[in-house]
Amino acid sequence: MITHGRNIKIFTGNSHPKLAKDIADILGVPVGNAKVGTFSDGEICVDINETVRGQEVFVVQSTNSPVNNNLMELLIMIDALKRASAGRITAVIPYYGYARQDRKAKSRDPITAKLVADILTTAGADRVLTMDLHAAQIQGYFDIPVDHLLGSPILARYFVEKGFEDREDVVVVSPDLGSVTRARKFADKLHAPIAIIDKRRPKANVSEIMNIIGEVKGKACILIDDMIDTAGTIANAANALKDLGATNVYACCTHGVLSGPAFDRINASAIEELVMLDTIALPERNDLGKFKSISVAPLFAEAIKRIYDEEPLSKLFDV
Repeated sequence: MITHGRNIKIFTGNSHPKLAKDIADILGVPVGNAKVGTFSDGEICVDINETVRGQEVFVVQSTNSPVNNNLMELLIMIDALKRASAGRITAVIPYYGYARQDRKAKSRDPITAKLVADILTTAGADRVLTMDLHAAQIQGYFDIPVDHLLGSPILARYFVEKGFEDREDVVVVSPDLGSVTRARKFADKLHAPIAIIDKRRPKANVSEIMNIIGEVKGKACILIDDMIDTAGTIANAANALKDLGATNVYACCTHGVLSGPAFDRINASAIEELVMLDTIALPERNDLGKFKSISVAPLFAEAIKRIYDEEPLSKLFDV
């Protein structure tokens, strides 16, 4: 609960209004009165229906699918707030779209993660609060402060509460070489060893399992990644672990993008439970029995309170 006398406003677009409300409820403030819609030709229109002059404003908006619509909503809201003389505008982006386009992987590739950073700054954002960027160096693409929260402690806490800590038969598995550091930090919280899946990717959204480094036979395996998109990698990894003698396979991630055939692949895979954070809202479906969503609202609310009170966020990384 915020107790000092300065004013704070929490606004949201259409990407995840429930998360914004959960954050606002924890902070003890209402969600700002704003309407984000479209004209008949599809152009986005924004109405801010209360004063924001000189006030501390946080705009909660993930840039997941439809990515371009959600991104434009965020940009237009920021512009509207800036032109209404908001004191400071923080873009709260639980899931930062375009983060995978963070470098030139081949000739003539764009670096869209940098472009989006530039556009957000130009629109008028004074700082960004986000979680588990696909590549940590994206923080350096901004010329404004970026607070980068971590999702793995929340996921680790879930498995600790389920009794996985200090179990002799638990192994944490990195689905690729790029996620080894994340897997190792996660495994440290469970006091478990790690295994690594070495794979090659013939083309975008297609992966092939090549080799598993580490002992998984007779083990309860927990796969961890920052995001799951089409679920090809995680489903293939789970099936390979099961084929090599794993007794149980669980998976967890910060961002459940879950596009295309993701739901069918996960439901058909050896994964017993997929644990995700709610940086992206789960759709309403009838086949969500394997899917578990954990709220990030308490962490974001605490981060917003600390930004608002000019307190350090470093303590949030010690959980």
